[in-house]
Amino acid sequence: MNQKEMANTVAELVFIPAPGVGHIMSTIEIAKLLVNRDQQLSITVLVIKPPPSSGSGSAITTYIDSLANKSIDRICFIELPQDENLPIRDPKAPTTFFNEFINSHCKYVRNVVTDMMSQPGSGRVAGFVIDMFCTAMIDVANEFNIPTYVFFTSNAAFLGFKLYIQTLCDDQNKDVELSNSDATIPVPSFVKPVPTKVIPSIMQAREGLDFALWVARKLRKAKAIMVNTFLELETHAVESLSSDSSIPPVYMVGPLLNLEGGAGKPLDDDVLQWLDSQPPSSVVFLCFGSMGSFEKVQVSEIAHALERSGHRFVWSLRRPPTKETPTGNPSDYEDPRVVLPEGFLERTAGIGKVIGWAPQVTLLAHHAIGGFVSHCGWNSMLESLWFGVPSATWPIYAEQQMNAFEMVVELGLAVDIKMDYKKDMAFNPKAEIVIVTADEIEDGIQRLMADDTIRTKVKEMSEKSRAAVMEGGSSYASVGRLIQDFIRNIS
Repeated sequence: MNQKEMANTVAELVFIPAPGVGHIMSTIEIAKLLVNRDQQLSITVLVIKPPPSSGSGSAITTYIDSLANKSIDRICFIELPQDENLPIRDPKAPTTFFNEFINSHCKYVRNVVTDMMSQPGSGRVAGFVIDMFCTAMIDVANEFNIPTYVFFTSNAAFLGFKLYIQTLCDDQNKDVELSNSDATIPVPSFVKPVPTKVIPSIMQAREGLDFALWVARKLRKAKAIMVNTFLELETHAVESLSSDSSIPPVYMVGPLLNLEGGAGKPLDDDVLQWLDSQPPSSVVFLCFGSMGSFEKVQVSEIAHALERSGHRFVWSLRRPPTKETPTGNPSDYEDPRVVLPEGFLERTAGIGKVIGWAPQVTLLAHHAIGGFVSHCGWNSMLESLWFGVPSATWPIYAEQQMNAFEMVVELGLAVDIKMDYKKDMAFNPKAEIVIVTADEIEDGIQRLMADDTIRTKVKEMSEKSRAAVMEGGSSYASVGRLIQDFIRNIS
């Protein structure tokens, strides 16, 4: 193919994100980055709507509608149909249900790609870019002889952990014990041994471990893996992955952040005006993600900790799903007084604000925010580093405990409130509900706001995160190599 032909060629990419707001948002960011970097690329995003019972469909629909209204050049969205007879949800086997749910969309993906390839004048499909939870789509891509790239929305250290556990089980025939709370496991992508107490609950049950192993095996069949991280943040993990010849090439493409804010309402004017009047780096921001919520007894402990700490605060307080919708998403309280200690709002009126859903990027970007009490979702960790705001870790579910371990112990970029806290009742319904005490929370907040060493390190990492995505930066160069790989697929 000569240069003139190459200049007129459009390489089509098929993106398949997992049906979760955080996954879709970061997927859209890498899609926008790719089409902005190279005019030869165009992208079709195949949207898998969540199961009706998940409670998260409306948030995803709102977000996708907002993107469609913005009309992003050379990115289009197709919502896939959903089977009328969905797999039966078994509370004892949540990962099996999820896997079968994703698999039920394979035929619709196949139909869309067949239609794309039959359109006259359309570009060559250069690759599938699939979410880490949609690895079943590798088989569909193989039917069309199209290479698959996995977009890993978590970090490089966790990717290394998943692949290492699979190696132990499959290649070394070891019976891996992941539920011993006092044990540690040496993992190549971590400098320090990983405590089993921070391993995701899903992998501490047989059904969940089997699913994780299946995903890891699929990951090894991808042409390459894209990770939302950057070399300067996870130097050891990146070098560990790059030196392992059994792992596909790994491209560090982050930090990929939606700095325009996602779905949801903007920050109330009175909260914004109050923040504008506060001293720089004086306010603690508490936010636990789109799925984070606590029962009344835990809310009371947080309130007492905030009041006793004396620090200014903005607290995103969400109502837990009801018994009628246990798999739904948290919602906002009409009146938070129903769960807060009596008189709390009146006593803290001058130093704090209790809000509902929070536009997290808007808050982290504000000069008054000096600390972030977080659930440690990877997107949130990257956002806090981008804006130079140190974190106190309070993970809740998924791989968040391992994110907390990496941030606190491995990298020294956060302080710990309760690193091994878990609220994964779907995976361990018999687990005892742990209450983090007001003393523990207050101590974490005091250390968060007083530790100048961590604050300095976070500010330095903020500069590195921004440099990584600029021309000449490590992630900028990595994305360039990735694009060349896409173009070679059609040449």
